[in-house]
Formats: sequence, structure tokens, C-alpha cells
Amino acid sequence: MITVTNVSLNFSGTPLFKDVDLKFTAGNCYGIIGANGAGKSTFLRILSGDLEPSTGSISVPPAMRMSVLKQDHFAYDAYTVLDTVIMGNQRLYDIMKEKDALYAKEDFTDEDGIKASELEGEFAEMNGWEAESDASRLIQGLGLSGDILYSQMEGLMEKEKVKVLLAQALFGKPDIILLDEPTNGLDIQAIDWLEDFLMEYEGTVIVVSHDRHFLNTVCTSIVDVDYGKIKMYVGNYEFWYESSQMIQKMVRDQNKKNEDKIKELQSFIQRFSANKSKSKQATARKKLIDKLTVEELPSSSRRYPFVGFNMDREAGKEILTVEGISKSIDGVKILDNVSFRVNKGDKIAFVGENEIANTTLFRILMGEIEPDAGSYKWGTTITTSYFPMDNSAFFNGCDLNLVQWLGQFTTETTETFMRGFLGRMLFSGDDVFKPVKVLSGGEKVRCMLSRMMLYGSNVLVLDQPTNHLDLESITAVNNGLIDFKGNLLFASHDHEFIQTIANRIIEFAPEGMIDRLCTYDEYLDEQRARALANK
Repeated sequence: MITVTNVSLNFSGTPLFKDVDLKFTAGNCYGIIGANGAGKSTFLRILSGDLEPSTGSISVPPAMRMSVLKQDHFAYDAYTVLDTVIMGNQRLYDIMKEKDALYAKEDFTDEDGIKASELEGEFAEMNGWEAESDASRLIQGLGLSGDILYSQMEGLMEKEKVKVLLAQALFGKPDIILLDEPTNGLDIQAIDWLEDFLMEYEGTVIVVSHDRHFLNTVCTSIVDVDYGKIKMYVGNYEFWYESSQMIQKMVRDQNKKNEDKIKELQSFIQRFSANKSKSKQATARKKLIDKLTVEELPSSSRRYPFVGFNMDREAGKEILTVEGISKSIDGVKILDNVSFRVNKGDKIAFVGENEIANTTLFRILMGEIEPDAGSYKWGTTITTSYFPMDNSAFFNGCDLNLVQWLGQFTTETTETFMRGFLGRMLFSGDDVFKPVKVLSGGEKVRCMLSRMMLYGSNVLVLDQPTNHLDLESITAVNNGLIDFKGNLLFASHDHEFIQTIANRIIEFAPEGMIDRLCTYDEYLDEQRARALANK
């Protein structure tokens, strides 16, 4: 359990948040959410003891062990994977090394024998004899081979290091686990495994994440950093979001009768409390939600950008035909005899770990590079707009301000139009005169989306459009693409994003291209069934 009492944090005299009083208890998973810069990761650092608050205190019972997901992927390069994972329980690792040093002594004394005996006793109490098998189980659960335990961290790929550090945070049954963006860099199978692990975990989990599906699956409560305060609400992210939106509507309609809105909200609470889940936490969550009142639901100051795509003309029947496309880069075959046909109304998600294949295909279809073999043909009525994964060419070295930059892509360049359009994308006041080369990653993404919206295309091609975005912007893009009436080809690792948009799934898997007309959840169920059948 963690008790937060009267915690405040000031940066250069400016309060980030203040008067925070919270209690985190065992058996629950808490999702910390908030706009970029609100202080989510900073609050996690305060909870871990890595950062001192300006006022107040954090209380953790002395007997409880806290584990934190490390962010420095190079910190353990001098160690093996096994040592790195076991370091998740530092005391156990220290005992192991102290024992090894004692037994390696040539002049082993009686005192050394007594000390070794004491260490062996503590080692056994901490399940030290199972440490290697426990580490192997975590590593394999996250999709790595058990043989990797004896490899040096220095020689691992970035995605492998991410999984090892996550295994370190989960090792040895800590009482409290703090995770900052734990799904970053994980494949879908590893995320599935992590979700199952956390739902069965009996301690306290506190997690910062932009992955809405993950937050919906594992969280029993949402900790919202907003208004310079930090408040806790029962339920997962979807419950928080929908109730927050409903509260905002009630505030906007405050001059009208609110009785019907309150009844609607109470019905909404009952609907969520009836939801079933495989998690052991579901029963506790249901009891808490049953006790909620309207006054206990969230209200938010967050601003959501407007993302909406309108077509200047409707597409005809012929959309896109791809026949036998192959492409090698630096001697490595990236695409091999790829063929498919896009039908009217298709919203195709390109999924899986082969990001290079997805990006290469998109670049070929957008005319940026030529295939080595094969061909593609767009329909005569088709107009396209492209969101590249790497947008640096649009901004690096560019001396234009936001108004000037956006003006390149529209004939309507009056100040009223430009300010209004940029305002809907959360650029207001003097922000519109900032040089685009100094924009943050998220701001650049919003610029690229604005550019796409001005084109009026009937086919959109998007390569990882949610990268660098906060939850509010991800939600806005998600809703805008759900409402879009044209065709979509997009690549993403965001489960909720894919599930709510796509009606067709394509994956460039090692065994070849897989093409299914289904939802993402249906596709994953099929993949899991195939994996079980092959065991």
C-alpha cells in the first residue's frame, strides 16, 4: 500500500500539482492519465522515491518491496540477461553474489562458514533456488527464448532490452510495481501476456500508459492529473472517458433540466458495473462502481483537437489493385510477390512487427520509391493523402511559421480561415507564428493531420499516425477515422485504434502475407487458436 499525503510539486515557483491525498491498495491496478506535460511520469517518480515533493509525504510500509520499470536501456550492458532480471530483487541478487564470493575464497574460515549458512537461509526464504526458472518463465512469457538468459545485455536488440527490463520489474513478486509506458516496443503477444500477468497480480500496480486497450483491460481505477490536481476515479479508462464526456455535456447544458441527464448517467454506471471480465479484480470493481454517485464522476479541463476528413468527391468502384510487388533494400527482401485488391469501403490495418514492410509498401503506393517487380494501379476517381511515419522532411530546416507552412497546402489562406483551422487543432494565439522546425513531435503530427484534412482525399494512407500523440489527440484521430466515409490503409500498434477502425487486416508474417476480412480482435483470436494448435 502507498499513502500520499498533502503532496505538492513546484517547478521554479510554478505548481505542477498540489494538495494530493491518495491511497493505493493491494489487488488494484491504477492507470495514471493526463495531457502531455501534466506531470504523470513526474508523479510516478515521486511515488518511487526518485524525486522529492515540494510538500507532503509518501508512505510505504517498510516491509513492502517496490519495483520500478527502468528507462535506461544501456544501464545493464555489462551484465547477463539473467543477472539483469534477478536484479529486480536487489537483495536476492546481492545475496547470490556474496555467496559466490565466499565460496570462491581459498582460505574459507569458520566465520565464512557461519556467514554462508546465514546467507543460504535467507536465500532459501526468498525462493532463490527458483530464481533462474522464474526469470526464464518471465522472459519466455514476453516472447523471448529461454537461451537468451545467458547472453550479455550489450548484444541485445532494443526491443529485446525493453522486454528484459520489463521482466526485471515483474521479477520476484514485488508488493508494488510502478510502470511507465510498459507496452512501448512490445508486440501484441507480449502485451497479451502482460495484461494476463497484471490481472492476476495480487499486489499494487501503478501504470502510466497511452495504450487505451491496455488501460481498459488491466485498470481498476484511473488517476487523473488535471486542473493542477490529481484525483482518483473507480473504473477503467473507457468508463472514465465516457463519464467525463457526459459530465462535460451536463455542464454545457447547466441551464437546462439535468434530471434526465443524471438518470442517463446512472444508467450508464449500471451498464458498466454489469460488464464481465476474466480478471479477478472484476468483482471488486463492480462493488465500487455500484456505489458511485454522479458527484464522484470526473470532469476534465482537457482540450481535444478536431480531426475530421471530408471527401471532395466519392470514390468509384475501382480503388486499388496491387499485383506481385517485390522490393529489396540493401540486399534484404522486404516485400515478396505482394498482391491484393482494395474494395470500396475497406479500412485496412497493416499489423505485425514488420514495420519496414508496411512503410515500404506505402512509399511504393505513394510513388516515393519504385518496386523491383510487380505493379499497382489506383482507380481513376481516387485521390490520396499520405501520413508518413517519418515526417522530418516536412519540418527540418524549414523557416516557415505555422500559418505559412499550412498555407502551402490550401488556396484558402485568409487569416480568419487559417487561425480558425489551426485553433481547432489546438494552435491558438501566438502559437500560430511559431517556426515549424521547433515544434514538438506531437505538434508536428497535428500539423501533418491538418495538411491531410485540407486535401479532401477519398483514400487516406497513414503510417503509425498515433506516434507522439497524447490520449486526447489519439482519441480525436480515432474518432475522425471511424467517421471517414472513404478508404483507409493504415499501420498501427494501437489495439483500440485498429479494433475500432479496421474491417480488414493484412500482416506481412514470416510465413507470408495474411489477409483477413475481419475485426482485429477476431484476427487475434484466430492467431491464438493457430498458435495453440501448433504447440
